[in-house]
Amino acid sequence: MATPNDLQFQEFEEAADLLSADPGAPTLSMSASNDPAATAGAPAAGEDVRLDLSEDEAAQEESSELLGGQKSAGGFWTFEYYQSLFNVDTVQVLDRVKGSLMPLPGRNFVKHYLRNNPDLYGPFWICVTLVFSVAISGNLSTFLSSLGDPSYHHRPQFHRVTIAAVVIFLYAWLVPIGLWAFLTWRQGAERQVGGYSFLETVCVYGYSLFIYIPTSILWIISYEWLRWTLIVVAMVISGSVLVLTFWPVVRDDTRVTAVATVVTIVVLHTLLAIGCKLYFFQTSEHTPPAATIAPPIHPTPVTAH
Repeated sequence: MATPNDLQFQEFEEAADLLSADPGAPTLSMSASNDPAATAGAPAAGEDVRLDLSEDEAAQEESSELLGGQKSAGGFWTFEYYQSLFNVDTVQVLDRVKGSLMPLPGRNFVKHYLRNNPDLYGPFWICVTLVFSVAISGNLSTFLSSLGDPSYHHRPQFHRVTIAAVVIFLYAWLVPIGLWAFLTWRQGAERQVGGYSFLETVCVYGYSLFIYIPTSILWIISYEWLRWTLIVVAMVISGSVLVLTFWPVVRDDTRVTAVATVVTIVVLHTLLAIGCKLYFFQTSEHTPPAATIAPPIHPTPVTAH
């Protein structure tokens, strides 16, 4: 049977050698102290040990916000709130533009490109660029198609810039507002229906219009078959971005509501593209004026008297 001396902890040989080499070295005893003052601050048996981690948790939360890219901004009446909506770099904008040009099945634009960080910088400048590209390209198209007509006098149509700005900005804002309001209402009526924030909806619509900028420039070429081919390609690419983004949100709703919502999105998008094509890029056919033919002159015989 083991004696109490056998159960005591044995010194390591290395520690014994160190102590023999330097007897004055400080040592730390692992045995329990019998001094009441030393054990006064120790917790009693069975008492829970509670650590104040409030400062650590706050630091971790702040670090997670920075790593997650979430920006803490004030209310909507403050300048910092709107500043955060334009706080994106060139790499992010180009990545989102690339995502709008190459929609892939199963890749949601909001989840893969916005990542809970929507911006208004890209949609704003896309709409401004599209306004001027459509208006200027429409003027150039009209001028080039009437270049050989001597009766045509070119006049710069500056009112087209105003019309393009009204149509494009109303579409880029009113349609997302209506869609966001509808999805919010359906989210309250049907619990399984999800939704996006208002800024995410506006951001998706803004980036989906980028494909029409190069398309409107190519519309200068006065071949109708080429123009309609380009418009079909642009509508398919741009519409796919919207359908692939909003279909996962509405598919859990009733079948009729889900299909009607997607069809409405596609129809409104198609009306915008075809309307811009028909108004700004009209095919003017000038018929040459008919040549006036002088009536034949019949000589009258002169009779001698």
